[in-house]
Amino acid sequence: MKLLFIADGRSPIALNWIEYFVATGYQVHLVSIFACTPQLELASLTIIPVAYSGAGQAGPAGDSQSTSESELRKLLPVRTRTSVRRWLAPLTIPAAARKLKQHILHLKPDLIHAMRIPFEGMLAAGALDDLPSIPLIVSVWGNDFTLHAPATPWMGRYTRKALHRADALHADCQRDVRLARQWGFAQDRLAFVLPGAGGIQTDLFYPAIDPTATPGGQERFRVVNPRGIRSYVRNDTFFRSIPLVRQYYPQIEFTCPAMLDEPQARRWLEELNLNQGVELLRRQTRPQMAELFRQAQVVVSPSEHDGTPNTLLEAMACGCFPVAGDLESIREWIVPGVNGLLFDPASPQQLADAIANAYQQPELRQSAREQNLRLVLERAEHALVMSRAETIYRELGLARPGRL
Repeated sequence: MKLLFIADGRSPIALNWIEYFVATGYQVHLVSIFACTPQLELASLTIIPVAYSGAGQAGPAGDSQSTSESELRKLLPVRTRTSVRRWLAPLTIPAAARKLKQHILHLKPDLIHAMRIPFEGMLAAGALDDLPSIPLIVSVWGNDFTLHAPATPWMGRYTRKALHRADALHADCQRDVRLARQWGFAQDRLAFVLPGAGGIQTDLFYPAIDPTATPGGQERFRVVNPRGIRSYVRNDTFFRSIPLVRQYYPQIEFTCPAMLDEPQARRWLEELNLNQGVELLRRQTRPQMAELFRQAQVVVSPSEHDGTPNTLLEAMACGCFPVAGDLESIREWIVPGVNGLLFDPASPQQLADAIANAYQQPELRQSAREQNLRLVLERAEHALVMSRAETIYRELGLARPGRL
């Protein structure tokens, strides 16, 4: 079976999903909207820039920023960069879609999977407008409908076009299936819910043997925020919560991967006088993230737009107690006060209170740890997730084989 993925080839989430089909023996082709050098044995790799993603050069493996993006980070806040891109990006889709169509006609794939609506699904829909025989799966990542689609008229129009062309929809939460129907995805078409990165590889993400950190214990108490700097993550809330926590619990430490080179993160440290107890790290590899989660007691996800964050599931698999923004999608995994705590993403005080409560209640952390490990095994274990995905691929590919 010949598979064509349209994705950001730098994304660990996309690559983790794609890697399964490479390893399983499928003929896997990748069209990336960013320059990249993925460490996968692909049948082919083609770069088709969208939304001015070809303006810079790809960073090193695991670095999701191009050179031009790195410069823009120094000049513009992340929300401003995202807003500008939403207005300008749709202008680039028609030309890119023509290039993709020619590539598809040459390749003749049995199935195409676009791994996000903006801008991969939009690109695929444009290329396949008059090629109805090729089945298309479109993945929805947690903010496609709540953040991007309503942002501009053009983003809404292209979102609806992608959903109209999709034969199947992959979401990482039930909420996005409901929203997809509202945005025009037909009721009679397949929608399935599976973790976006293909689930949790429990041979990598597993808990520490002895989670002994307690308010009176000998171990360090560490809170990790793995979300990085993104327009939909309220890191302003996160950093402003830290002085409120450390006022009463100065022993609690905070670790922030993928923020060392972020000017905004450094500005928050200076503004809030966070000279101690906060560590900014470079972007971490997946094994490094797994070890970091095992060393932490609490994981914080201060997002105001999200589906099911992969880092949240990874942290839960490592035994971290989840403290997350109170979103409908997050409540599909977390029951407040039972296996985690939720807070208003705009409230530093609520986040500080949640961290303090987690610190004060080792019994809650332990019971949540046990429940979350079961949840991950039952709903997000990698082999189970990808076996389900492979079955869907085969059913779609056999039902509508490509005929070009």
